[in-house]
Amino acid sequence: MISMQKKEARIKAKIIRAKEKNNLNAFQIIEHIPASIFNNRIIAGYWPLTDELDIIPLLKSCFSKGHKLSLPCTPERGNPLLFRSWSPTDKLKKGLYGTCEPFPEKALVVPNLILLPLLAFTGTGTRLGYGGGYYDRTLASLRLRNDIFACGIAFASQEVDFLPTDEFDQNLDGILTDKYFKAF
Repeated sequence: MISMQKKEARIKAKIIRAKEKNNLNAFQIIEHIPASIFNNRIIAGYWPLTDELDIIPLLKSCFSKGHKLSLPCTPERGNPLLFRSWSPTDKLKKGLYGTCEPFPEKALVVPNLILLPLLAFTGTGTRLGYGGGYYDRTLASLRLRNDIFACGIAFASQEVDFLPTDEFDQNLDGILTDKYFKAF
């Protein structure tokens, strides 16, 4: 039952997000995030897919201020993500599901600030991902050993009142949108 509810929620969320595609929003998110959130953090970003909010300007800004960056590498299904160091001048390789990721020669890192894409979120930090469970497994694993801050990246219009959840779903610690930042 939950899986069918999630499938329906994903279909609706993809329609909402597709309507928001606007490159101006990529720059607007920088205005809304408190600079203190980056202090003493290894930042994990993501290389945006077609309809995802483009955070590359934010990552470039962080890099120019001396922050350490990483991008996820998608392993085989059922495993948590790996993160490899990344700088804006690095070449990337094609990953699973149309992603781009650092080459295996780049150092593995353990981030403590994860900026993650999503399809929908609630005002209490529930998130709806793509259904592969990669970020849920990753957050669960990292939270066992580290103090991390998981910050969803989305358009404000992706906020919904309710999302179906199960015992594997990991909540966000914050959300950064084109209109606001909110910590949960």
